[in-house]
Amino acid sequence: MAQENDIVLIYFEGEPLVFARIEDIEPDAKPDWYHVTLLMLQVPLQTVTWILRDVYINGGEFTMNGKRMRLEKVVAPAPKPLSPAREDHGEQTGPGDSEKPAREPEKKSSKVISLSELKKRK
Repeated sequence: MAQENDIVLIYFEGEPLVFARIEDIEPDAKPDWYHVTLLMLQVPLQTVTWILRDVYINGGEFTMNGKRMRLEKVVAPAPKPLSPAREDHGEQTGPGDSEKPAREPEKKSSKVISLSELKKRK
């Protein structure tokens, strides 16, 4: 069953409509029914509370005002591992990036400037 803080995709008439985060699930007076508070991830943000059976929270189809609805838990894809050349520099490979040979960082001499010394000179 989807739980609090899970992201779900809400389907309306078989088409994906909006993402929402489950904020709270409280039992209803009727067995196997719950008050599910959803934060709709849209602009503007909106919070709604639906009374749903446990099977509907698990992805079963239901109707609201005669329209077919369904919740589908969203599972984030696993992150792709970084290539060894990019791991050293903290860069990630993004879409469209091709594998390029790693460049050696340029070596520059640097000088530390003391701010207190600058103040004394003035």
